[in-house]
Amino acid sequence: MAGTTRTRTSKALRAMSTEAKAAYSELQKSVNDLGKTIAEIRRNARRAERKIETDARLRIRALRKEARGQLAQLQSRQRDASRTLRKLSGAAGESWREIKHSADSIVADARDAARRVLDRFRSALGV
Repeated sequence: MAGTTRTRTSKALRAMSTEAKAAYSELQKSVNDLGKTIAEIRRNARRAERKIETDARLRIRALRKEARGQLAQLQSRQRDASRTLRKLSGAAGESWREIKHSADSIVADARDAARRVLDRFRSALGV
């Protein structure tokens, strides 16, 4: 079939006037240029995808590193709160109230820090 189409096109071109042949040639060039443009767009899209993927991997690494740091801080606060609770179990009277107040403060700070960390990661993920 392809040979038939080529033959028909050749016959049609021979039958055209010089002006029609020039117009046909110009249209054919435009179609070919459009094909080149499409190929370039595809190349650029693949390049952009690779860059986005690379940037995303870098961002993920940074977020993981930040998460490890934040988790270490939270674990430290948890250990502080546990130590305070151990002191609290042996305390009596006024000192008990002071230790409880201190422990409440440490736990509240740790909760706030955990909430800020979660908010930061949620915003980074767009959630």
